[in-house]
Amino acid sequence: MRAAVVTVSDKGHAGLREDASGPVLAELLQGIGAEVVATRLVPDEQDQISAVLVELSDETRVDLVLTTGGTGLAPRDRTPEATEAVIDRRVPGFGEAMRAASLAITPHAMLSRAMSGTRGRTLIINMPGSPKACRETFAVVAGALPHAVETLRGEAHECAAPPPRQESAGPSSETP
Repeated sequence: MRAAVVTVSDKGHAGLREDASGPVLAELLQGIGAEVVATRLVPDEQDQISAVLVELSDETRVDLVLTTGGTGLAPRDRTPEATEAVIDRRVPGFGEAMRAASLAITPHAMLSRAMSGTRGRTLIINMPGSPKACRETFAVVAGALPHAVETLRGEAHECAAPPPRQESAGPSSETP
């Protein structure tokens, strides 16, 4: 899986704050076997966010883009709008699952506007802006990422395939 991480932060882009969330996501992606081929740091400008998402999807041709930051209610939080402007199809399950799991930790999860969708064969998922929240929400979605990427590539096996057959521990019905 070829992946990219985009940090959306005015202060990070201006050099006033170190990007802590982007490196966390890159490390987590590598932990599941993904190759992180690009990282970007952009300001909270919808057109710049959209442009980097298009570049990573159409030119770099990554399988997965994780964004971090810009998903809340602050006036400059525009990551979901930038994402929605460039995707072909919504994939709401990722945002729903992250919010549901985060609600067990904090009621502030209700303020997240994170979304996800596909652009061509690239899955784009908006993640929260803090390293702690990135770790927590990545744990929620990580198990679905390989299958999502395989599906987008047209390589996936049936989602509802039966589990592998297990051998019985009881006596054999075969006669010697």
